[in-house]
Amino acid sequence: MAHEAPAAPTPPATGAVLVAEAAQVRDWSRRQGLPGLFDVHTHFLPPRVIEKVRAQFDSAGPLIGRPWPLRYRDTEEALVEVLRSFGLRHFTALPYAHKPDMAEFLNDWAAGFASRTPEALHCATFFPEPEAADYVRRRLESGAEVFKVHVQVGAFHVTDPLLDRAWGVLAEAGTPVVLHAGSGPIATPYTGPGPVAELLGRHPRLALVIAHMGAPEYAEFLALAESYERVRLDTTMAFTDFFAGMGGVYPPDLLPRLADLGDKVLLGSDFPNIPYPYLHQLESLERLDLGHDWLRAVCWENGAALFQR
Repeated sequence: MAHEAPAAPTPPATGAVLVAEAAQVRDWSRRQGLPGLFDVHTHFLPPRVIEKVRAQFDSAGPLIGRPWPLRYRDTEEALVEVLRSFGLRHFTALPYAHKPDMAEFLNDWAAGFASRTPEALHCATFFPEPEAADYVRRRLESGAEVFKVHVQVGAFHVTDPLLDRAWGVLAEAGTPVVLHAGSGPIATPYTGPGPVAELLGRHPRLALVIAHMGAPEYAEFLALAESYERVRLDTTMAFTDFFAGMGGVYPPDLLPRLADLGDKVLLGSDFPNIPYPYLHQLESLERLDLGHDWLRAVCWENGAALFQR
């Protein structure tokens, strides 16, 4: 994709707009007969880190490649309240390390976030470094429920030898890892399904949640979810009008297989780093017309079962 000129930061949704959005999201959930929403792919980060992330979106940074005006931009406390107003019962922080000696700083912060936010899953991350397996094990012992790995931003291979013991620890524990390995929005030497297939060949019991449905390599990552018992997909931004320009339109011929995989698909949104109303992700799933049971499972039941909530 050609690099587009960055857009000036746009004013985020506030006040009456957020109140109206909240009513619409809650009404949508009620119409589906849901007790609320379980979103496995939201982001909360330390203040100095989230400001750097926002700057990348504002400038259409090199791993973004197009204008990306953030609709939700506020303090941690205010954004948590937005999700509560939307009727989210559970969500994540999903910190991700992009350099050595960063993961444990993020892990300490995420543990604190979970302790002060009852709806938040206890999240953690790791990076290719000699001590990775040791701190992954410690984080599991202290209650970490889900890890996040972002190979595009982190610029590392999932098959890096420094990660092998950490992957083994996670495979043994069965703890989910939300993995951004698809080549959207910008491909790098570290993205794509090939390295993930190699990783699963080494550790077939890994509980991976493939972010963004693996966009744009939808078919390849769907096949991995079909082939490995613990591999799942999250819906983050896939099927939305905005994401079609980066991940490509989800191939219609894959939809019957996706319907059959209904118990392994999880709701994700990327909130707050999205350029459209939260409701749009939900409506995009509904318009796939894969059935009421599929939609209920994706938006609530599968997450509740995976995390025993």
